[in-house]
Amino acid sequence: MSVLLLQLAGPLQSWGAASRFARRSTEAAPTKSGAIGLLAAALGRQRCDDVSDLVALRFGVRADQPGTLLRDYHTTQRFTGESLPVSERYYLADAVFVVAVEGDSQLIEQLHQAVRDPVFLPYLGRRSCPPARRLELGVEHDKALEEALKEQKWHAAYWYQRRHRRQPAIRLNILLEAIAEDGPTDTLRDQPISFDPRHRQYALRGIRQTWTEVPNPAADSFTATRPNHDPTALLGGA
Repeated sequence: MSVLLLQLAGPLQSWGAASRFARRSTEAAPTKSGAIGLLAAALGRQRCDDVSDLVALRFGVRADQPGTLLRDYHTTQRFTGESLPVSERYYLADAVFVVAVEGDSQLIEQLHQAVRDPVFLPYLGRRSCPPARRLELGVEHDKALEEALKEQKWHAAYWYQRRHRRQPAIRLNILLEAIAEDGPTDTLRDQPISFDPRHRQYALRGIRQTWTEVPNPAADSFTATRPNHDPTALLGGA
């Protein structure tokens, strides 16, 4: 088994799992269906093609820079001038995530090459959300999914790292696709069965949450200490 690591960073991302009608929401982190769609596109697969081999991959994501929720009041028109329904679309602005998929080594290597030279251009959940950095972070052949995510360096933007410069280590949230041994977990209808636009299908999958700490490369070199100074000393008695 091997693990492919990807970084998903861009001005905007949107990872819908329960969008309906005119309200297009986003999850707080990339979804498995979104990541599998990205990988299938990189391989050159059409929407109606079988993706069962990709669905069998185990999925995990680490939030290196959670981003800010952004709401777009969206209006569109046809070429004829006919107005389409107004919609609300939600995005994550300035977010950075590390995504990992674990599976058969041969398939992982194939995906690695596809991400480096994709057939269809990748995007971060929606076509209006291109990535701002290279996607691939390499392949780990001797580590499990959770271990590979925990040992990655912090990929947040430098300005975000400097914002936390007083913290020598940063606590990051990790969402892992649950396995049977994990017991009760949260669920999300995010296990893709078919991307065919005529009949999209998604099943429930379990999610287990954990945490890790990574060093902050932008941390100050000194440790702040309380000054040995009493500002009220001069207000004492005679």
